[in-house]
Parts: sequence; C-alpha cells; structure tokens
Amino acid sequence: MMWATLLAGLVLLSAIPSGFPRSVYDVSGRQKRSIDLNDVYYSKMPQYRLPNEVTPTNYYLDIEIPSIESDRFNGRVKINLTWSDTSDRIILNVHQNLEISMVNIRMIQLAPEEAEKGVPMGVNIARTERQKQKSWYIIHLEQMLKNGSACEVDITYYGNITTNETTGLYKSGYMDSGGREHLFIATYLQLDNAQKMLPCMDDPPYKTTFKLKVLYPKGLKALTNTPSISRRELTEKSKIEEEFEETPRMSTNQLALIISDLEYIEPLKEVNKIDGWKLQVKVWGRKEFMERLVDVPDKVVTIINYLQNYFNSSFSLSKLDVMAIPMYSASKASDNWGLMFFKESELSSPLVWTTAYELLYQWIGQTITPYRRNDAPVNKALNSFLASMATIDLNPNEMEGKWPMTVLYSLYYEFAQTAPFSRVAGIRHEATWTKDSTYREIASLMFRNRRTFFANDIFTYLNDLANETDNLPPGLTVNGIAASWINRDRVPLVTVIRDYETRRINLSQKVYLRDIPPQSTAKVSYQWDIPIVIQFQNNLNFHNTKPIVWLRKENEPKNLTILDFTTKDNFIIVNPEEIGMFPVNYDSCNWKMLSQYLQGPDREKIPPLTRAKLLHDAWNLAYAGELCFGIAMNMTLFLKEEKSHVVWEPVFTMIHHIGRRIEGLDVYIQSLIKPLYLELGENPQPDEPSWKTHMRGLMKNFLCRAGYEPCVKEARDEFNKWLTDEEPDKGNPVANKFLCPVFKWGTNEEWEFGLQRVINFPKTSLARKQNERTYLLKTLAGCPKDANKIERLLQVAVLDQNENFTDADIQLIFSMLTGGATGYKTLFNFLQEHWYAVKERFQNKTYLWNGIINSATSSFNTQEGYDMVSQLYLDHQNEFESADAIIRKALRVIKQESIKWNEENVPVIDTWLKENLSKEDLETIAAATSTFILSTTIVPTTTD
Repeated sequence: MMWATLLAGLVLLSAIPSGFPRSVYDVSGRQKRSIDLNDVYYSKMPQYRLPNEVTPTNYYLDIEIPSIESDRFNGRVKINLTWSDTSDRIILNVHQNLEISMVNIRMIQLAPEEAEKGVPMGVNIARTERQKQKSWYIIHLEQMLKNGSACEVDITYYGNITTNETTGLYKSGYMDSGGREHLFIATYLQLDNAQKMLPCMDDPPYKTTFKLKVLYPKGLKALTNTPSISRRELTEKSKIEEEFEETPRMSTNQLALIISDLEYIEPLKEVNKIDGWKLQVKVWGRKEFMERLVDVPDKVVTIINYLQNYFNSSFSLSKLDVMAIPMYSASKASDNWGLMFFKESELSSPLVWTTAYELLYQWIGQTITPYRRNDAPVNKALNSFLASMATIDLNPNEMEGKWPMTVLYSLYYEFAQTAPFSRVAGIRHEATWTKDSTYREIASLMFRNRRTFFANDIFTYLNDLANETDNLPPGLTVNGIAASWINRDRVPLVTVIRDYETRRINLSQKVYLRDIPPQSTAKVSYQWDIPIVIQFQNNLNFHNTKPIVWLRKENEPKNLTILDFTTKDNFIIVNPEEIGMFPVNYDSCNWKMLSQYLQGPDREKIPPLTRAKLLHDAWNLAYAGELCFGIAMNMTLFLKEEKSHVVWEPVFTMIHHIGRRIEGLDVYIQSLIKPLYLELGENPQPDEPSWKTHMRGLMKNFLCRAGYEPCVKEARDEFNKWLTDEEPDKGNPVANKFLCPVFKWGTNEEWEFGLQRVINFPKTSLARKQNERTYLLKTLAGCPKDANKIERLLQVAVLDQNENFTDADIQLIFSMLTGGATGYKTLFNFLQEHWYAVKERFQNKTYLWNGIINSATSSFNTQEGYDMVSQLYLDHQNEFESADAIIRKALRVIKQESIKWNEENVPVIDTWLKENLSKEDLETIAAATSTFILSTTIVPTTTD
C-alpha cells in the first residue's frame, strides 16, 4: 500500500497552484495556475513582502466599538519589535482605510554591544510615510538600530467597520421571526485582511502572541481566540470592558473576534485530556437556529478526539468556540485558532467531512502554519486527505463513491480545455481510497518543534518514506516527479497499443485536450514521469498498485515498449482505480474486450471505481477525437445492468458537458436511468445510506429536466402553492429543484409568474437573500424550451429597459441562454431582428454589447448555424466595433471545430442509436424537437 499512498499524495498535490520554493523546480519555468483550490490564493496575495530586519514579538491590542450601529471603531496597538539586522526604519502593513492619529516609540533593549558601551536608551521618530499601493506604513527613525535591539511602537488609530462584505472587522445582522434586527460585529482576517483591523506585519511567518482588550456595548458577548480573564461593566458608558488571555504565537490572520448576542450549547461528550490540555467546546448560533445545531457539539467532540488520537497531540488551547454565523458570505469557513466561523448550513449539516476538514486547520494551519500564502494549497491538500480519512473511519457511508468523481473528473474537464481555463472554486474530497501510516508520519515530523512549514517539506517527507522502502526506481525522486505534475495546467493522456502477435505493449504520452485548440495556439509537448500500473484479465488483483514500469519524460523517442504478460484473448487495464491523474486510451481490440466483459456476468470483478474510469475515459476520449464514438457508446451498454452509484456518478457529469452537442443522447440515457430510478424508489427510506439519497437526487434531477411526467407533475403541484399564495413576494415556498422542470415543461402562466417574482423581488430584506432572485432568474433564462418565453424575457430586460433588471442580470441572461440550442438560437434571432435597438441600448456598455454578440454567435455547431452567423456579419460588417474580433473568432471556431466534429461524429452516433435503441425511443427522439441531431437522419422503421 505504500505505492498507493505515495501516488495518492502526488495526485492530490498535482492540483496545487504553482509557486513553490526553488528547490522543487526551476522558478523561471513557473506559470500561474488558472485553477486554484479555493479561488483566493493568487487573486489576493500581497505583491510586496516586508523586509525582515525587524520582527514582532507580541501585540497588545485595544479595540473600542462605540455602538453596535457604528461604522467606525477606535484602536490602539502596542507592538514589541526586535532587530535582526541594522536598520533605521520600521515597516508595517496598514490598510488605506486606517487613520493613524498618534505614533510613539520607546526603547526596550539595546543591542548587546551598545549596552556594554553604556549607550543611552533612546530612540526618536524622524518622520512617517504611507505607501498606499503597498499598504505600507513606514516609521523612519533618527537612530540606526542594530541586531538585538528591541522597541515598543505605540499606535493610536481609527478604522472602518466593513458593512458591504465579509472582510476585516465587519458588521452584519439577521432578523428574528418577530421582525427584530440583531446586529453583530466579527472578523475575517484571512489572507491580508488583518491590516484592515490593526497596523501589523501581515504575513504568516511573523508569528507572535496577542493580548486583546475590547470595549463594546452592553447586552452583547465578546469572544476571541482565548478565554476571558477579566470582564467589568462600565455603567456610565453602558459598555463592557473585557480582557482576554494572551494567545500562543500565531500569525495575524489567525486573530479573531466576534461581538454578538448569539447563544451556545455544550456537548454531552467530553474531549479527552491530552498534553495536559482539557478542551472546552461550545457551539454558538442565533436563538431560533439552536434546534438545528443540537447534534453538532457531540460531532465536534467526536472528530476532535479522533484527530487528537491520530496526531497524538492537542492543538494547545483550552477552549474552542464554533460559531454558526448568520448571513455569512465568506467563500469558506474561517478556521481561526480557538474560534471558528461557519455558514449556518455548513455547520448544521449532519455530514462529517466539512467539519473535520475545518477542524484539521486547528493543527495543520494554526498550530503549524504554511510559511507563505503560496504554500497554503499544500496545506489544503493534506487536510483534505486527512479529512477524508477521518470521515471514512467515522461515517464511511458519507464518503462512498466520492473519489475520484468529485475531484479528478472536474479537473480533467478544466485541464483539458484550451486556454483560458475557467476557475474551480473548491476541490474537497482528495484521496479517499487509501490509508496507512504515511501521512501520520508526515504530520508527526511536522509537529516536532515546528511552527511553520514550506510546501517542499511535504515532498521531502514523502521522498524519505519512499527511500526507506526502496520503492522509487533509480534516478527518480518524489520532488522530481511532483515538479512535472504541479507546474503545469495540463494532464497527460497515456495511449496503450497492444501488438497481439508479438505480445508487446507500446506506451506513449501526450498532452490531453478535449477540444481542438485554435490553429494559432502554440503546440505544447509537456512530458511527465508516469507510473504504469497494469491489471491483466487472467490475473486481476486490484490491491496490487506497484508500477510495472515508469513512462519517463526523458524517454526518447516519446514512447516505451514492454512485454505483454497476457494472451490476445485477455484485456488489460492501465491506471486502475485512478491511481494517477491521467486518462488512458487503448487500441480498438482491447476496448472491445473490455466492453464485452463489462456486459458479462463477471463485471463486478472489476471494482466500481475502475468501471467508472473506463466509462469516463472512453466517452471523453471520443469527444476529444481520440476514439471512435461507436466504441465509446459500446462502453455504455453495461449500464443496463449496472447498479453501483459510483459508476453512475460520472454519467451525469458527461451529460452536462456533452449534452449541448448531442442532445438526442438524453433519450438514450433516460432509457437507462428509468429502471434504476424506479428500483431505488421515489421516496427516501429511513436510515438509508447517503449515497442512495444522493443518487436518487441526481437521477430525479435528470429525469425532471428530460420531461419525465411524474416528476414534472410533482414540480408543478409544488409550484402551485406559490402560484396561489396571496403574498407571493413575501417568500418562496418552492424548493429550487422544482423550478427548472416547471419553467421548461410548464405553462406560460407559470413562467410569467416566475418572471414577476424576479421583477418584484424585495430589494431590501434581511429575510430574503438576493441569491434566491439570482437562481430564479437563471432558471427562467436557462430552462425553457419554448422560444416565446425567452423572447419575452429579452423584451422586458433589454428592450423595455425594466429598471428591476441590472446590467449583471442582463449579463447572466445572456450566459444562461448559451446552455441549449433553443436559448442561443432565440438570442441570435432577437439580436438579428432588433439589431439597432440593441446596439443603441448598449452603446455605452461595451461588456454587455460584447456579451450578447458572444452568447448569440459562439455556440452554433452546424453548417446552417455557420451560414446564419456569417450572414449577420456581412449584414453589419462595420457595425460590430469592440465585438468584431468576437464574431470573427466564433466563425472560425464553428468552421474549424464544430462543423468538423459534427461531420465526423454525428453519423456514427446516428447509426449506433438506430442499432441499439428501441422503436419507441427512436420515435421519441424524432418527435421531441427539430433541434435534436437525429430528427432529420433517423426514420423509425415500421415492421409487422
């Protein structure tokens, strides 16, 4: 299992953005990833590093909140600093919204050689300087201070309480059922947001202690990283003055504070005492939400006890407050040391993984911290692995089938696109399929007197473990292997061609692309060090994960020939169980043997993950032009008997990505899904495993969108409750899952009702969130198959200039209409018919003009579509202005890629469907809509 774990480590780390130390790879070849792990590391990373001549040793921070309604706060911070090199300046990070009113400095300690000489203890400020672009506040001194000197800087300042976003010290609120507003103030200091709250050295390496005192209004409760040590009421000011225990050494972004009227509950279970620490856990939330949190405290304790046992260590604090924050809009939980902030829905969820993942940061992230922010992704990857491991042990049903579908397949789609890539906001369930002592040893090594770590440390530990077991072949190191996987926004495609007469296997690699790159795109010839693990039909042993050979990037020519250890009548499987992050293609004969075996009685001798991989690889390789679509379609035939949700999971992803080009396949997939959906039953059963609930939801969602009559009826019945409500704008009683079926298959009246709810949505209401309106608008635009509904929406939003539709709304509508042929064809016709009105409407809004041209022209994939777009360009050739390049690109892509793709693949798919679908299914396709690819090519044959 050592190989499985090491390879799992490389796989999960291969999704990490570049930016590691020079020892991992050559910095000159580094490229910024367009995919990152929580969508923030590079977008907000500071561009300017502080000099390291001066470092903080502690902060004494006073914060005063004048009133809970106030948008300002008062602050005073005393920072003790030591000099490690000669310097006459102190540079702090100070956000431009902080106003410095007073700065004083006093000498605490002279450099040793100056102390021996009896130099007077004194230091003076020459001047101060602000560099707002860098967020630097520079204190220039009259004296040059040497190594070993220490000073205290005393700064009084004023700051803004953020009210429009969750950053820095911010204010938010919620409404109770009686309509009473409850305001609270909290912090979000992740990344570089601490400088919005206090002058500081805002970078992870500057770890030091914090002593916090807060003055805040009566009637509220203040919490920070550590317990309170004194609390007194100032009657004349109607304020509370509270002082908190000094924190352990930590980075500025770990500091946390909340002032609120939230309530708490405590667990019935106890946290095991370890390292002399007895942890007290409290879970906080608004009064009316506490019932939803009743099981959370014991879940937190269970996970903490598991992690303490795993690490054989506490996280060195005496208390942990876990908060369900109302209206919390940050992209992820704020896992501050000793005080964690969650979205209400995330904390109240019965699932273990998210809670375990965030709790792990109390150890790897807080107790020890990535040295720089660009080392943080490896922290995330390691915590994801450990959270998955904990979940498997504590709630195994929750993780069943989550790997690799929830990670690798989404990455395959992103990494295989031509530039620019879209962004992936979060990747959560890494490496759930293997476990041994490897990561425990890594964590143990990291905890040994360490407070920070580099990304390279992980690879070094993995390399040491590999060397101990003599598992790496000569010339390979984990660091070297990792470099080629981490430093590229691509994954390899391994092609396996068998010579059945000579019993040889030829292996080759190239960059995997699902779409044909434009001719102007420079060709890349990346190579990877790839472990080749092979299963042979006559000796299937999926526990054996040791590579037979490595396909090296140094191989010349770029392929490798090895001995075939089985006969020509047996198939082989390369990269079983998704050990490595790469798809595999085979010769047609091997694919045929795999398809036949999967349709046979021994199908389940191949594990579900590998069955899923074979299906996924075949389908997507065909889409990319690497494999005949007939072979890929043959690989779906075993789904008629397939019961595993693990295998079915990628089917829905494939439908999502390919459905726009091959709409007729929906009918085929529907014929496969219905029997299994009916077998699962329409209603969840008590205590059924989570995978069954999840799979039923996926299948029901697909069937609803495909027009499955019982589902559409249920959706319309639910929607009718809203339709007949006397106050429909007060709230939405309809679950989101019902909206699309209603707007797609329901009446014009139902759709119009939805449109009016968007128009009349309350603009200022704490009871209703704006994302309700956004989702409603997305379904109104993206779901209908009736062009009249789409024309009505465009008339109201664009031509009528209804004031309730913002520019962002219009841009969203354009984007949603590209999701299907009805949408983009209707948008094209609308643009063509109202050209001059639309052009005048967007004459000062270039991004909307470019948006409608792009959405209306770029999705066509037939000769007819090309002719339509081409005629539009000829009719208005000198009128496109900023969008001229957009339509020319659309024409080029349609001609070079889409038409060619259709000509090569549609006839193959037509023929296959005629041979494999029932007469009823073929008639359904032919009758469904003229936009289906089969409507003009498939004619059902009537036989007696």
